[in-house]
Amino acid sequence: MKNIISIALNSWLQPKQQTILLFDSVAAASDVAFILGAQWDGCNGVVMSKCDDVAVDTAANLVSAKWCYSGTSFACLASLKSDELIKRYAAGERNFINANLRCAMLASVKLSEANLSNAKLNLANFSEADLSKVDLTAADLSEANLTGANLSQGYLLRTNLTKADLQLADLRGANLTRANLSEVNLSHADLRGANLASSDLRGANFHFCNLSGANLTDAKLIESDLAFAVQL
Repeated sequence: MKNIISIALNSWLQPKQQTILLFDSVAAASDVAFILGAQWDGCNGVVMSKCDDVAVDTAANLVSAKWCYSGTSFACLASLKSDELIKRYAAGERNFINANLRCAMLASVKLSEANLSNAKLNLANFSEADLSKVDLTAADLSEANLTGANLSQGYLLRTNLTKADLQLADLRGANLTRANLSEVNLSHADLRGANLASSDLRGANFHFCNLSGANLTDAKLIESDLAFAVQL
């Protein structure tokens, strides 16, 4: 009897699992949250304790919106225009999870501390951009132009940076755990104190890259690639 009571009590005390839905506009998320009696996160997200796809589809159709689950590998959200992103960031928004910014032109833009986790950013131009402390967890930055970008203290866990151009980039203190950096250009990049544990660095260009104090535990690399890197 005591065991049954204990199990029931533990079940009641455990936090309820919540589902996060992402919509293609802030207005759509607000309207759908109102229609479904759910919680709007102030951006393009809706938090629900129970999710009924049919009900969500119905509400989304009423406001002509598209939606997907947070963390979906292939987001169904419409492409976010560069000028819209810049405008929303300037207005104080920081949550752009799952954003579709493929091929976006964002050179020299300021997006410090923005949340771009799971975002589609491949082939985008972020040269000279301020991306310090940005959250790019599991984002796709393959073949992106990040030359001279400031990614210091950034969160790039499991980020796909395959063939990205990071020459002259500032990655001091960045967390690149399990990131895919295969064939990336890191020439003259600053990686002092960066965490590269379990990352894939095979075929990367390290010429004159500063790796002082970087964590390379279990990283996949060819030792000869590090011949021209600075390691103090």
